[in-house]
Amino acid sequence: MGQQQTRSEVWTPANIVTIIRICLVPVFVVVLLAPWNHFFDVSDGVKGLIAAAIFILISCTDWIDGYLARSRNEVTDFGKFMDPLADKILVTAALISLVELQVLPAWPVLIILAREFIVSGVRMVAASKGSVIAASWYGKAKTVSQIFAIICFLVKDSFFPEASGALFVVSWTVMVVALVLTIISMMDYLSKARHLLGFKPSRNAKDGNGTPARSTASLAQAVIAKAADAHVTISTAESLTGGLIGAALTSVPGSSSVFLGGIMSYANEAKENLLGVNPSDLAQLGPVSEQVACQMAQGARARLNSQIAVAVTGVAGPDGGSEATPVGTVCFAISTPSETRSFTQCFKGSREEVRQATVISALQALEEALC
Repeated sequence: MGQQQTRSEVWTPANIVTIIRICLVPVFVVVLLAPWNHFFDVSDGVKGLIAAAIFILISCTDWIDGYLARSRNEVTDFGKFMDPLADKILVTAALISLVELQVLPAWPVLIILAREFIVSGVRMVAASKGSVIAASWYGKAKTVSQIFAIICFLVKDSFFPEASGALFVVSWTVMVVALVLTIISMMDYLSKARHLLGFKPSRNAKDGNGTPARSTASLAQAVIAKAADAHVTISTAESLTGGLIGAALTSVPGSSSVFLGGIMSYANEAKENLLGVNPSDLAQLGPVSEQVACQMAQGARARLNSQIAVAVTGVAGPDGGSEATPVGTVCFAISTPSETRSFTQCFKGSREEVRQATVISALQALEEALC
């Protein structure tokens, strides 16, 4: 019975598409590198066009498996592991093949691969400490630009000679953009993980007795003091903490000058009615997601007319978790007039320990935003 359950969790339609995508990568490499002219009267330009078409087809399946996983509510650990791995296999195979054909020099490939090794190493460190580092749009833009750059290099010699100069410029322009985004996305990832690498205290740092390195009271005092100095008003949107963040802030004398209030939205209906969270996002993504956290923070800031708002939504336990959001998973969001950013933490311990750790992380996020 257990074996059948594991099989049903792995062989979902989305995961099957992911496996097919990986299996098609050798086909792309063979089409691009095989000596066709020994068997068929096919020019290198036509071969490049065929390889580019296969590459585009494989790339498009990335959207398909993501759509299937979300729409069917079949997000699995296997899929979360294999989907980004499939993208890296495809991009790496294409770049190495272009170097083999002497279409692309090795140095851009080294930059891209170095970024992947560094980010993968940071992810392993984060996983070992029970943390999840939220991906930003830089990573997705990096992947899309790399794919477009590869397509440009695949087809740049496949058209009329008079167009080769223009295609050469376009190909390298897109590649330079891809390299810049590759470096920026790596630096963004390292910045988010700096507390895991020892460059700043962890959001959930504890001393030898298992108590938070900074108390809730001291953090709340720091937030109120910095908000007062900056003449900034703050608000909260809370789900699993049930008003604990607001209680910590209002325990500080003089907090009324900067803390406008909080919205305690425990049920989904409250998130919709009080904070304006999209019902379809709640249904498709679930209440414990960074998208929902962002909408909660934006809703609190708009409804309470504050300049900064923090939102938390998560699973405190002891039950209620799922494969995608196990007990201890908490999504945070900070909304300011210029941006709304989010991150996810995975806490361990009892229900009360998870809630207290959430309050501390939320206060630290507010303090960082004020800095």
